[in-house]
Order: sequence, then C-alpha cells, then structure tokens
Amino acid sequence: MPKAATFLWNQKMMIQITCRGYATAQFMQPEPAKYAQAPNIEAKTFMQPEQNYYAHHPGRFVYIKDLDTRNLFSAPHEPVRAPPERFVFSAGKSNVSWVVERSGIRVEMVMSLPTDDVAELWTIRVSNISGTPRRIAVTPYFPTGYMSWMNQSAEWNADLVGVVASSVTPYQKADDYFKNKYLKDKTYFLCETLPDSWEASQQAFEGEGGLHNPSALEGEKLSNSDARYETPTAAVQYRTELEAGQSREYRFMFGPAYDEAEIQTMRERYLSKKAFEQTAKDYAEYMERGRGCLRIETPDKELDNFVNNWLPRQVYYHGNVNRLTTDPQTRNYLQDNMGMNYINPEVARAPFITALSQQEPNGAMPDGILLAEGAELKYINQIPHTDHCVWLPIALDVYLSETNDYALLDEPIRTSDGTTLTVFERLTRAMDFLLSIRDPRGLSYIAQGDWCDPMNMVGYLGRGVSGWLTLATAYALKLFANICTQTNHPSLATHFYTAATTCNTSANTHLWHTSWFARGITDAGTIFGVASDPEGRIWLNPQAFALLSGAASPAQTAAILPQIDEHLATPYGVQMFGPPYTSMREDIGRVTQKAPGSAENASVYNHAAAFYIYALYTTQDGNQADRAYRHLRQMIPGPGGEDYLQRGQLPVFIPNYYRGAWREGPRTAGRSSGLFWEGMRVVRVFRGQRLRS
Repeated sequence: MPKAATFLWNQKMMIQITCRGYATAQFMQPEPAKYAQAPNIEAKTFMQPEQNYYAHHPGRFVYIKDLDTRNLFSAPHEPVRAPPERFVFSAGKSNVSWVVERSGIRVEMVMSLPTDDVAELWTIRVSNISGTPRRIAVTPYFPTGYMSWMNQSAEWNADLVGVVASSVTPYQKADDYFKNKYLKDKTYFLCETLPDSWEASQQAFEGEGGLHNPSALEGEKLSNSDARYETPTAAVQYRTELEAGQSREYRFMFGPAYDEAEIQTMRERYLSKKAFEQTAKDYAEYMERGRGCLRIETPDKELDNFVNNWLPRQVYYHGNVNRLTTDPQTRNYLQDNMGMNYINPEVARAPFITALSQQEPNGAMPDGILLAEGAELKYINQIPHTDHCVWLPIALDVYLSETNDYALLDEPIRTSDGTTLTVFERLTRAMDFLLSIRDPRGLSYIAQGDWCDPMNMVGYLGRGVSGWLTLATAYALKLFANICTQTNHPSLATHFYTAATTCNTSANTHLWHTSWFARGITDAGTIFGVASDPEGRIWLNPQAFALLSGAASPAQTAAILPQIDEHLATPYGVQMFGPPYTSMREDIGRVTQKAPGSAENASVYNHAAAFYIYALYTTQDGNQADRAYRHLRQMIPGPGGEDYLQRGQLPVFIPNYYRGAWREGPRTAGRSSGLFWEGMRVVRVFRGQRLRS
C-alpha cells in the first residue's frame, strides 16, 4: 500500500504522512499555511483527493550510507527505494513510527507533535544489528521546497544548532504587506546533537545524482552550503562507528517561526529527551480527551478496534479544529461538530450560537461561517447553495438527544443587522426560509448547488429544483416540528408537520418515477435521475431522505431497496449514483466532468452512504438491520489483505470516498481518496451502530 497514511494534529496544525515518508503539513496563522513546500510554485488550494506523490514531494527522510561498502538506503522508504528486509509502519493514536532494516542496520523513526505549538518532534534511532562493527553516515533530509519567488534563503545557525530557511510571502498590493508582516516565514530544522556537516541548498545536496543518490553523499562530508535566493533544504550528517548491537539516538525539531527568538524559545521548550518524553505524555492525554462515549464488543474484532479507537479519534479531529480553516462551509461546520456530542457536548453547543450569529435577516444561512477576524469566504463558499438551513435541525436533534439541553433554545443571539432572537426563533426563521425557496409545485430550488456542490448548472438560471433538497427539507421540518412539540409550541409544530407533509406530497407527485425518486428537474424542465437516463440514472441521496422524511411508503421502500442493490451496491460500499457520467451535461454541471467514479461522480461517497445506512436502521418495518450493517462494515477497510490493497488505506479513518464506477472500471474501484473528511458521516456511523446494538 504505497499511499497508506495517517495523520496527527493539534489546534494549530495538522500533518498527514505516508508509510514512504511523504508528508503534507499545514498550520494556522490565522489562514492555513505551509512550512514545507513543493519544489515549484504551489497554488493555494484545499488538500487533494488521491494525492499523487513524486520524488521531490515534501517529506521526512533519513539516508544511511555504509562508509566501507558505499551501500546506500533511505528510511522510511523514499527517496532511494531500496527494498527493506523488514519494514513496519505504525499509525498510532498519538504518534507515527517506522522500523526499517536493511544490510544489518535498523532505523527507527518516531514523529510526534506538541499539544499547543506548531512543530514536528522527531526521534531517529540507528542500530547495528549485523553482528560486526560498522561505519555509517546518518543523514536526515527534510526539504523545505520552493518558499517564495520574492525572497528565499537558508543557512546554518550555530547558535540554534540547525538550518534556518527564510522567505517573504509574495504579495503585490500595499495592503497585503500589513497582512503578511507577522507571518511565520521561517522554517527551521534543529538538531539536539551537533552534526558533523550540513547542507542548506537543495542543489548542493542533490547535485547530479538525484534524490535517489544525492551527490552530496559522495564526499567525505556535506559541503556546509547556504542558499541565497536558491531553493533551500535541510540536511545534516552524522558519521558514526557502531559496535555490534550498539545504537545511536538523535532528536530533531521541524517547523515554522516568525524570527530566531521564537526558534530559540521552541528549542529550549522541546528539544531534549526529557522534554520529548513529557510532550509525548501530554499529547497522549490530549488524544485521550477524544476517547468517545461508545464502546462495542462484537465477533468482528477489527470493527471493534475501529469503532472503539479510530472512529472517535476522527470525530474528535473534526470537532476540535474545524478542518483547520477560518471559513468552514456552513453544512460542514454543523456536521463536523455533531460528532462532538459523543466526545464533548459543550463543544457541540457553541457552533449553533456561532453559526446562527451570522444568519441573514430572511432566515437564510451563509455559505460559510467566519471563525476569525478578517476571515473571508473562499473557494466553494463563494458559490450560492440552498441546503445550509437543512442541517440546523439535523444537528440540533442529535445535540438534544444526547444532552437534553433545551436551555440552548432560549439563548439570545444578536446578528450583524442588530436583531436579537433566541436560538429557537432563529431555527423557526430558517425553516420558514426553506419553505420560501420552493417553486409553484412545492419543490426546492437548487440555485448553483445543494449538498452536491458541483451540481452547479441544474438551477443557475433560477428555475431548477432539487429532489433531494425537497425531501431533506421535509425531514428537517419534521425534526423541528418534534422539537416544537417537546418545547410546548403546538401551533408551530402543526405548521411544520403540515409543511413536511406538503413537501413529501410534492416529491411523490413530481419526482417519483416507477421505482425511485428522481434527483431533480433542470432549468429547462428536464427531469433527471430516472430510468431513461443512460448516466446518472439513480441517485442514493433522494432515496435515503425519502426513507427518513417518510415520503416513501412501505411499498415504495420495497421498490427502492432492490434498485439500490442492483445499481449502486459495490464491494466497497454504496455509490452516490450510477452509472457515472462520462461527459459534460450542461444542464447538470461540473459533477459530470469529474473523473468517472471519483468524488461526486458516482464514487462510494461515504457521507451519502452513512445517511442511507442510518435511514435503513430507522425504516418502518425494522427489518433492514442486516442490509445496513453490511454497508456499514464496507465503509471500513479490510479485514482481508486483498481489500486493504485494493483500497490502499489502513483502517484508521473513513475517507470521504472510495472510488466507485465498480461496474465500469473494477480495476480502480475501491481506491481511497486518502482524505479523512467529514464528521457527519462518522457521526451517522455512531448513531447507526447504537441503533443496532
């Protein structure tokens, strides 16, 4: 599994690292930034699914060279790619470790993070297991990449005992100077033990040999280079003699800083054996706070391990750091924090207040929630979507079910227009807004997207409607009507129950086609997601929410489920729809341009699958637990080796998708996106499993 990976985080940073040593790390200042770059100018974007790795991709490596035989290998595996005699990659809950053995030398690498600062803490232990004395060169190599076209450099700093790379974040507008003035534009690589030599220039280190055989390793020592408006790097070398059975242990720090004074502070705080041990203990305690309230014991021990250990960890990540963004999409912000009901309900409470404080006067929710001063809506949050209000009662239902904290509904919230209303009153406005954005048939407008972000051309002219959103609106209204009943608002309860019934009736009248519900109707009046469509014939989300909202009668449910089994079920879970699109449909949008089987184009989108699983657990006949459990288990890689290899992922998180298009492209079906999003789908697994148990 060359892309097998795991991740660590704290509230200021995150790093995802693969078994081969490639890494993607970012930190907040307050917007996301990187301290290790690609070797060329990178576009600022979100983390990419199915990330491609290449020789010069940022990573954390150590070269081992026998000074007598001149043999060379690297750990964990890149860049030399010499076949190891033993290889262990261990994704721990509070650290990441490797054991690599080759030619009688064992290399043990451990990476951990502090709880409150942005830094990577690395321990590298090199042991002679050959039975004879050895002379070796140990060369950690942590590339910083291309930092800036304006100004970049690096040099050895004797006082700090490390390589310090400096840059200036590029800008052109005068105002941006003041925004950038206090950015952490330095990257440091610090050594606890003084090395024999170093390189600070990528070209000096790599030379003509390439990363698989760097020219700098041919000499008696590294050249002690600097980088002057050249691509920086950080490589240090220790030449050591090891008797049989002898080991050497080294400790390093890697991270960003504003100035050398901050680097010195970080060195004093962390770079010692005692500090590493205390930091590891503190970080383990930090992870333990996300342990979760659910424990299971079943005959499937792999399932037990995931649900008891890794699932709450993933939930904790989302609620703890909000994906390390300053403007989470509104639905993501609410969904991700839903999981915290099973970790720390108080954390789950605050997002309602934060989100509703940004509600618009007409009851609509913005496309993104701003979490920091000066934050702006970016990327997808600049595109109008119509579904964000739906998630308020869905998230609130989970919160109230877990906490019984109905006092939240009386909390006053003031918005930017000067209006102060309670949480309950703002939810009421949000539900009325959902009812206001329907066409004369009672179907919900889609604008430039609903829960399916790239379905951006169904309704961009203002007439297209969403079948899923119509049904999701009915479900949200029913949930809120229940809350109205429980809080003694009978007239509002009747109003919203009646409105939910009306939405369901509209869906049945205009969207039910033979055996399932259509996905929507375009601006031009074309219904899609029906049996006559050669691509995008049946969509999972409308069916799941028809079950949840009550739109699907028992007879309709009996018709829907076999169709999902026939068209959407795969060995890796349930596809979002099928068959995949293979060319652009201009009346649907860019979802049809995505690679077949990837992302929203007919992948096994676990977020959608989780709602379907949950809906199965709540069906009226109560006889769908086995079908639900089968699909739930398929969300987790394994337990067989063949399944792990096909997915290319360890069972330490649920990715946002596995490749779909299983019927059309079985060779690539099941591949993990490698992205450990999102929180809502994980919380639905929690709730579904609790219903089953």
